[in-house]
Amino acid sequence: MSITQNLTLSISSFLAPSSNFNSRTHVSMHSKSPSICKCLATPQQLDTAYKTKVSRNENLGKLQAGYLFPEIARRKSEHLLKYPDAKIISLGIGDTTEPIPEVISSALAKKSLALSTLEGYSGYGAGQGEKPLRSAIASTFYPDLGIEDDDIFVSDGAKCDISRLQIVFGSNVKMAVQDPSYPAYVDSSVIMGQTGLYQKDVQKFANIEYMRCNPENGFFPDLSSISRPDIIFFCSPNNPTGAAATREQLVQLVQYAKDNGSIIIHDSAYAMYMSGDNPRSIFEIPGAKEVAIETSSFSKLAGFTGVRLGWTVVPKQLLFSDGFPVAKDFSRIICTCFNGASNISQAGGLACLSPHGLKAMRGVIGYYKENTNIIMETFDSLGFKVYGGKNAPYVWVHFPGQSSWDVFSEILEKTNVVTTPGSGFGPGGEGFVRVSAFGHRENVLEACTRFKQLYK
Repeated sequence: MSITQNLTLSISSFLAPSSNFNSRTHVSMHSKSPSICKCLATPQQLDTAYKTKVSRNENLGKLQAGYLFPEIARRKSEHLLKYPDAKIISLGIGDTTEPIPEVISSALAKKSLALSTLEGYSGYGAGQGEKPLRSAIASTFYPDLGIEDDDIFVSDGAKCDISRLQIVFGSNVKMAVQDPSYPAYVDSSVIMGQTGLYQKDVQKFANIEYMRCNPENGFFPDLSSISRPDIIFFCSPNNPTGAAATREQLVQLVQYAKDNGSIIIHDSAYAMYMSGDNPRSIFEIPGAKEVAIETSSFSKLAGFTGVRLGWTVVPKQLLFSDGFPVAKDFSRIICTCFNGASNISQAGGLACLSPHGLKAMRGVIGYYKENTNIIMETFDSLGFKVYGGKNAPYVWVHFPGQSSWDVFSEILEKTNVVTTPGSGFGPGGEGFVRVSAFGHRENVLEACTRFKQLYK
């Protein structure tokens, strides 16, 4: 069954007997109800007598359904309408749950309060980001790698920078993505007009190179089997599989880009979750500054999913085919589309990179990694093949021969736990489900108890 068909399952697919997990089960819950954002690709039927003469962007019409995570939220909302007393545990979207450490939140509060004074007020800042923060990012994450503060662009998050980079490269390029991968890479390519139509038989868009990553190849693609792309999106540690590229694999990737004149966009949003000696930055690989861009974020490191702060590194050595620096075009896009990250957020980012801030971030990351271990041990004890986890806050569970959306629905219906269907990350994710470790410990333990009751 295709992604489109799965996404358009009727509500009747949920009309199974009520869950065994009733409202008496204790689960820690947030008090506020999440808002539901519907991102629909198909036009709404509006009862109106007037239409403009402006044509719709045909590229948006290529998108097959709502963006993955709002679609999951919609299904969660439908489930709550059916079972209003259900105690839902969300291990789906990768949203942090633990409070921002006080050493960081106090810096946010201090900067916010200072804005109410003549001495502390500031308006527009540097579009590229405040120099002290850029310097701290360079010295913390890229020591001795030749990355300087003027190579760094501070932003409101890696996801936003992915779309800004797409604007830089335009529509006349060919993209390659890991399969499975973070949906924003493919969706932004479609919106930019880089792709052809969606091919339902293979569940892929034309003119995108899907680089299959699975247990059989160690979640690293066979680069010799793909046609030359202009831009390669590569995430390590990977979302959703949790796989982290080895040094040897990144050397191979950089050499492939050099041999083919391609540019790598390396997403390192989960680098601080890395264990062992796997590279935390692609710039640890010799020659990468000539072929790579790196984007990252404070979201999953400091709980900034709502605060919004990230950065992108565009080395001055990276040049287009005509010799023009990529960084200059990216700077132009930043100046046109963005007024710079919030000065309050940047104050928080600077606190994150202080000695006390780094210690606090590592503590929060350690907490989520303990959650990951609990989830992995649970599914392993039930006989499932489990991947990821060690270097990322995601557990990639294999359900061979089953539809990912069917598994998602069964888990939600019978345990009131929200996960993420692997096929939402690309055809290579079919038969897998991603379970997020972002959650309060008591909720993770309760969810694992429910998994054991379902699959015992």
